[in-house]
Amino acid sequence: MRKALFIGGTGTISMAITKLVAKDEEWELYLLNRGNRGGELPENVTILCGDVNDEEKTAELLRDLSFDVVCDFIGFVPEQLMRDYRLFKGKTKQFTYISSASAYQKPVGDYRITEGTPLANPYWEYSRNKIACEELLMKLYREEGFPVTIIRPSHTYDERSVPLGVHGDGGSFQVIKRMMEGKQVLVHGDGTSLWTMTHNSDFAKGFVGLMGNVHAIGECYQITCDETLTWNQIYQAIADALGVEYRPYYVASDFLDKAGKYDFCGSLTGDKANSVVFDNEKLRRAVPGLTMNVRFEQGVRRTIEYVLSHPECQVEDPEFDAWCDKVIEELEAAKARILDAVK
Repeated sequence: MRKALFIGGTGTISMAITKLVAKDEEWELYLLNRGNRGGELPENVTILCGDVNDEEKTAELLRDLSFDVVCDFIGFVPEQLMRDYRLFKGKTKQFTYISSASAYQKPVGDYRITEGTPLANPYWEYSRNKIACEELLMKLYREEGFPVTIIRPSHTYDERSVPLGVHGDGGSFQVIKRMMEGKQVLVHGDGTSLWTMTHNSDFAKGFVGLMGNVHAIGECYQITCDETLTWNQIYQAIADALGVEYRPYYVASDFLDKAGKYDFCGSLTGDKANSVVFDNEKLRRAVPGLTMNVRFEQGVRRTIEYVLSHPECQVEDPEFDAWCDKVIEELEAAKARILDAVK
């Protein structure tokens, strides 16, 4: 039996992978985390309870263990990846790192995104840090033989939160609440830019196909659904799942970023406001027979049902709600002033 270790393993992306790997008799799975979501995990998963940022204690925890695959789901800056290198050099046959498709060139030079698309994002520090992590790992692969595989997810969602383009610090539920109350919701641009939503169960299938795959060493892969949607289609699918009318209020991404306390520069200008279509041919060559089965309209219905039946997912954000109303009020007033001026 092969051994895998996930650093994290209970997040939006990683929980689906954890559950899928746990069903595979070929793998013995360990999770290194603080144990905050242990109650949701399969019984045959071994928890190594600890904080990976405490390198000395983590090294002691791992002293007698080695793995076929190690994956870091929570590495965001190069210093964390150097820590991983020190911890796992000589202790794993494959080190997989979760990067981000937001690292791809912005503004996009070509809406068709492949693993060969340049990495450059001047709008979002998060993305630039991911790029720096990738560069460090590939340097360690080239110079030290560290067996790296890099994965770039895009917008991946699960049952606990409805994926959206514009929301406040409290998450997406306040937007869902506005929809249910018949209020307009802010949509960046005019809702026609292209985007891809990937259900975490589909992402997990692609990821597991790369685990222990010798052809994946030294390579980068993006894992996304093949379905491309406009943001209008995304919001319409959410409205349909709620059984309400879709009432968009379109606002330029730059205006949203500059019109208040919310920093939309990275998440919109540096990511979601760009039209992208992902080409997953490289992944399919590495994982023959891979199929992505969850269309967004199906996946988001499951998410809506879960959120509405679990009060802990219904985090209200009255400050964001008031801000949305203010943005709409001020823009409508500006329209009226301009019309009056040209009469």
